[in-house]
Amino acid sequence: MHFKKLMLLLLLYSLHGAGQNLSLKEAVDTGVTNYGLVTAKGKYAQAAQETVKQTRRDYLPNLNLSAQQDYGTVNGQNGPLYGLGGLGVASSGLPLAEQNYNAAFGALYLANINWDFFTFGRMKQRITLAKADAQRQQKDFEQEQFQHKIRISAAYLNLLASQRLVRSQQKNLERSEVVLKNAAVRVINGLLPGVDSTLASAEVSRAKIALNQIKEQVKLQNNELVRLMGVEPADFVTDTTLIARVPKGVISTETLNDSLNPIRQFYMSRINYSNQQLKLFRREYWPTFSLFGVFQTRGSGFNSDYATNQNSYTQNYFDGINPTRQNYLMGVGMTWNITSIARSSKKVSAQKLISSGLQDEYKAIDLQLKAQDDAANARLGFAMQNYKEAPRQVNAAQQAYLQRTTLYNNGLTNLVDVTQALYILNRAETDRDVIYTNVWQALLMKAAATGDFNLFINEF
Repeated sequence: MHFKKLMLLLLLYSLHGAGQNLSLKEAVDTGVTNYGLVTAKGKYAQAAQETVKQTRRDYLPNLNLSAQQDYGTVNGQNGPLYGLGGLGVASSGLPLAEQNYNAAFGALYLANINWDFFTFGRMKQRITLAKADAQRQQKDFEQEQFQHKIRISAAYLNLLASQRLVRSQQKNLERSEVVLKNAAVRVINGLLPGVDSTLASAEVSRAKIALNQIKEQVKLQNNELVRLMGVEPADFVTDTTLIARVPKGVISTETLNDSLNPIRQFYMSRINYSNQQLKLFRREYWPTFSLFGVFQTRGSGFNSDYATNQNSYTQNYFDGINPTRQNYLMGVGMTWNITSIARSSKKVSAQKLISSGLQDEYKAIDLQLKAQDDAANARLGFAMQNYKEAPRQVNAAQQAYLQRTTLYNNGLTNLVDVTQALYILNRAETDRDVIYTNVWQALLMKAAATGDFNLFINEF
């Protein structure tokens, strides 16, 4: 018995090379930490939180400081002017009878503050909208984490099942080789026709092909797990001890609140964000009330009597930039773009349709999750029934195989009966390996439908 266990360990080692033992929890933790799509959505959620802070600071008043030092002429001219595009030059001087090119230094130092202190709730709604977006991004991150945990767990269970099948196919190959060896000896001794040896050899080849096919499947599923974990390629050896027991979650009757499902929460957060956007658009109908104040000081190289004496100026730089006149201004104002009502009304109607569409998406995903939960419950029931039947099928197949080989070795039956018994035993062992993992896959499906991954992972 101990020798068989040692041979099995050596077999697993030879199948996976220097395979790395990997538990399900390790696979999940590694994948959630490394997988690019999950980490990206985590950063989006953090960025949304920073946007909330930035939106709060948008309510602060604007404080602008300005300083400029210039050199130029001050010829003035009577006439209207509109500073289209901000490209006009503000040279302040008298409209003299003729052009002159007297130039001096000048300077302007300015402090301006303005504050939109009342906007009919627009500023507050922008903050609320930013919070809703942060919540949406966070829920998206959480549901991506949840779904990725499910994907990794499913890939792990698939790899586990395939590695179990490798062991069963290896045992089937060994049994086929024993039958071939016995048949060859009896053919050489003239006790059996030569066709028995040929048939036994064909069965060995079939067993080798089946084993190689399973090995290929193991490699593909191992690479899928590697991809989901976000790690460098490596061969993993799964923990096969978990299929020797029934998960406690199968017999749990605790019901979960559907609203706690991360997927449902994500879809609800999208609806909430759209509704908050709708409220903001509605507030765009109203005007904005502002407070403002300006303080400025100016310096000029042109003296106060320049109007009567065009030689009364200096080109000294420091005299020109020295501030000598100050002005201040403060006030309150209102701006209301009346045409924004017409524009915003269409934005409101469009956003209503978006909210309605998001509600429809939520209803669709809600029905999908309910159907998935119902299917998971049924699958759990059938999986448990099969779990109980699988050992009985294997025991019966083993007894039949033992009987057929004993009869064959004593010349009381033919090789076709032995081959049939060998096939039935191989099928029974394959069914057992699949059925044992199906119990855990059914529990994983239940966890995915209910949105409670702990229902599954707490079993490990």
